[in-house]
Amino acid sequence: MTAHRTLVLLAHPDLEGSRVNARLADAVRDLEGVTVHDLAAAYPDGRIDVAREQQLLLEHDTVVWQFPWHWYSVPGILKSWMDQVLTWGFAYGTDGTKLRGKTLQVVTSTGGPEEAYADGGYNRFTMEQLMRPLDATAHLCGMPMAEPMVLHGVRTMSDAELDRQALQYRALLTIDRARAA
Repeated sequence: MTAHRTLVLLAHPDLEGSRVNARLADAVRDLEGVTVHDLAAAYPDGRIDVAREQQLLLEHDTVVWQFPWHWYSVPGILKSWMDQVLTWGFAYGTDGTKLRGKTLQVVTSTGGPEEAYADGGYNRFTMEQLMRPLDATAHLCGMPMAEPMVLHGVRTMSDAELDRQALQYRALLTIDRARAA
């Protein structure tokens, strides 16, 4: 039996300028069986190597989409990756069963506080409601979607809290691997 493998698709348009997503990625980069794949660094011109990306998906059991929450959705590089990689016949549709049974884990960060993402809050909707398109995408691909990890209020998050969240992220990926064993 092969060891459980986790692919972290890191989708940040400016990782060098990121305090939160860079710290989260660094927290899991050294975990055995975890591959951190920085999409913006791999494809600075936006031209995605679909065959390479599909092969990476085939080689892993859990797929993590890690990104800052942008305009109520994923950053452009991840949306482009989804459009090009999750194709008919591979991820869904006739013979599109290659991702079936793999778990999708969303890890995202928001600038606004948690209360801004509530019914009637500043952003009008809960994160659960706003993430429905991601859940629908996972469902179409036959991937159960794990409970998302959402870090709220990252613009004002203390370094100590960020360290705590990074440890929680590390534990989440470690637990996922232990659960699969």
